[in-house]
Amino acid sequence: MFQNNLKMKFFKFDRSIGLHSLHKRTFASKLRRHSSLAQALRKQAPIDIHPEVEDALGRNIPVVALESTIISHGMPYPTSLETAQSLESIVRSTGSVPATIALIGGRIKIGLQPLELEYIADTTANPNITKLSRRDIAPAISMKRDGATTCSATLIFAALAGIKVFATGGLGGVHRGGERTMDVSADLQELTRCPVGLVSAGVKSILDIGRTLEYLASQLNHVQRGVDLSTNTIGNSWSFYTARSGFKTPWRVNDAGTAATVLHTQWKLGMTNGVLFAAPIPEEYEAAGLAIQQAVERAISEAEDNGIHKSGKEVTPWLLKRVGEITGGKSLASNVALVRNTALIGGQIAVEYAKLERYTTAQDVQLHPVAKLSTLTNLTIQEKPVYSKTEPSPSLIVVGCAAVDITSQPYVHPDSNSNLGLHSTSPGKVSISLGGVGRNISEAAHRIMSSQSPDLSSATMLMSPVGSDPFGRLLMDETRMLGMRTDGLIANDEESSAVCNMLVDASGNLKEGVADMDITCSLDGDMVVRYLETYTPKVLAVDGNLSETTLTTLVDYCSQKILDIFFEPTSVMKSTNILSAIAEVKDLTRSPVTFASPNILELCRIYHEVRSPSWDLMSSEAWWRVIDGFGLGSAFRMDLEKLARMDVSKDDPRQGTLSFLISEGIAQMAINLLPFFEKLVIKCGERGVIVAMRLSGHVVETLPWISATNSFDARRVIARSMSSREMVVLQHFPALHIDKSSIINVTGAGDSLVGSLLATLVSNPKAFESPKSLKDMVDKAQQAAVLTLQSSASVSPLLSAMSASKKTLEL
Repeated sequence: MFQNNLKMKFFKFDRSIGLHSLHKRTFASKLRRHSSLAQALRKQAPIDIHPEVEDALGRNIPVVALESTIISHGMPYPTSLETAQSLESIVRSTGSVPATIALIGGRIKIGLQPLELEYIADTTANPNITKLSRRDIAPAISMKRDGATTCSATLIFAALAGIKVFATGGLGGVHRGGERTMDVSADLQELTRCPVGLVSAGVKSILDIGRTLEYLASQLNHVQRGVDLSTNTIGNSWSFYTARSGFKTPWRVNDAGTAATVLHTQWKLGMTNGVLFAAPIPEEYEAAGLAIQQAVERAISEAEDNGIHKSGKEVTPWLLKRVGEITGGKSLASNVALVRNTALIGGQIAVEYAKLERYTTAQDVQLHPVAKLSTLTNLTIQEKPVYSKTEPSPSLIVVGCAAVDITSQPYVHPDSNSNLGLHSTSPGKVSISLGGVGRNISEAAHRIMSSQSPDLSSATMLMSPVGSDPFGRLLMDETRMLGMRTDGLIANDEESSAVCNMLVDASGNLKEGVADMDITCSLDGDMVVRYLETYTPKVLAVDGNLSETTLTTLVDYCSQKILDIFFEPTSVMKSTNILSAIAEVKDLTRSPVTFASPNILELCRIYHEVRSPSWDLMSSEAWWRVIDGFGLGSAFRMDLEKLARMDVSKDDPRQGTLSFLISEGIAQMAINLLPFFEKLVIKCGERGVIVAMRLSGHVVETLPWISATNSFDARRVIARSMSSREMVVLQHFPALHIDKSSIINVTGAGDSLVGSLLATLVSNPKAFESPKSLKDMVDKAQQAAVLTLQSSASVSPLLSAMSASKKTLEL
């Protein structure tokens, strides 16, 4: 049982996520057609669904069930907890949602909170956690007990919830001498009752493999039952610690897609029994298998000598512990490796199964019901519960365009003498991928943050309208498959989804295209504000596809709430959409836009529009007051000219000097825009990145910048006001060296750079406030851009490994 303080923690948490009867009835109406969970909830069964699992089940996001006995009785603490956390992270890495199942205080938990997971794992502190099989479920619930689900109990609850894939370690079976004792694990019987794909490393080493397979053959003789998902050619995969058991699988598949098709075929035929997928232990652990198996035989002999073999369900934990003692812990390492492997395979199968179900079940391709425009338009700010926060509050919300990119690339090089072209088609390649500036930024930030910590997998929310059309469904489905949250995608029944059709040359450079992005302008600013009020992120990012009205609403909100806002101009034409919002701000003591990331052309367009008679924003008293406060005297101008004349050819043969800073007016334009944009990150392509920023207020005196000086080695100049409460920093960061022949696509590099900047700002909001952290942030952002330049995707999948890799990019 729980100690009182732990009970109170869990009780409060459950109340906060809204697991009350009304919420359950609402959820029940959205469950899959083949799930009996809705009926159980109507009967007020003591079941608590983790909010993330609830959301996934309602929207056909892949879910993988995980048992809890393996962490409570199968491994010592804290290895048990570390393994449990690792399994959930591995499942998430595939794009699936983990659902560890247990019984706490007499309530079935389908998906555990971190505190609950720790509670179940630490049986030393909580010795009354019971192993639960079918026979134990009802008594344990009635007596308000705590319990860890065995393979058989987990199968029952997974089937009840409509979860199609369950990953575990070893399968129970016929015990040695079972022909006399009739000692047969309930796992086998549950496989005949539960339509779940069970991914296992094979039969537990302490059992009789041959008789277990004979039992399975008699009970599951109408279905495919043993599927080896390994890519090796051994085919003998039923043993626990080694792939060489002498017992071959009757059926074999080599990919998750085929395995999912086996499951889905059974569902289509109405078959109610399960499928067993046997996954051999990873090869690097197989070498120790023989020695471990010898230890198993010794432990079994000891169990027979001391009578422990007659102790029922206590036999297995005793044997596993004894094997660990005999092998000096080597068996534990193998146990962890094999269950990690099954979690990975289980997640892959679940993803493939979700794809099959999505395209065959009409209700599973509908867009998120919570996010219907008709629902949200009539809300007031006070009606926060309508948003049904089924995931943690995001640290970053990106508002902008989510689009489908159709890219056409001819094989013929544009410099060739081919006559193909006008009024004709050319042989080439046409590909479809996810795109849109806001979406690309979100994916980049999501990949980088998720690689830093599994806890950040839900830290990014993309908020974008999508049409109720095939492109909208594609956007929703593929976003889920990336492991990104979709609760910010808003269904618009009146507009078509955003589509960008691009023609690129043989080198990957954009030649021309057509962009249908009108739907993005339909996103109402007040609706976004309601999301911001509900989730309170650390940073709001917006792209230039939004309407001027929406941008004005969001800039005003961020100014009032002192919330950092990041503006990505998107294109030369759309870069000035932010000016209406800036024009509304009369007090420039604090820049209305915290961050902006224009390229050189966008910077020029914004600057010239701001100075134009139609806007004339640089003649106001407020603007002059800020510029005068920067203290930009002759010394600063001389230092800037010296920086521009500096020979940088040694570091970058592509450039002789940094003269473009002045000759093209970049430094002057950037500094003149600082009253409107507090920090500018200017993307200069092959010429690198320029950061221009103002630091103001009493806080300046406490920042590391206060002791920084001009540094031509660091390509940096600084100006300070007499009061030291205004500081201007302008710094050039050289581009990373890259072989041009490795460039595949240039369209998403800038978005990846911005996504990386945002990921850094979420983890370190003070990244701009010291010379070192600024350099680290920009260097990492340029690495992200280079990875995407070398990828055919809009955002390189390798961004997911940036934080994990210690290798410096030398390109």
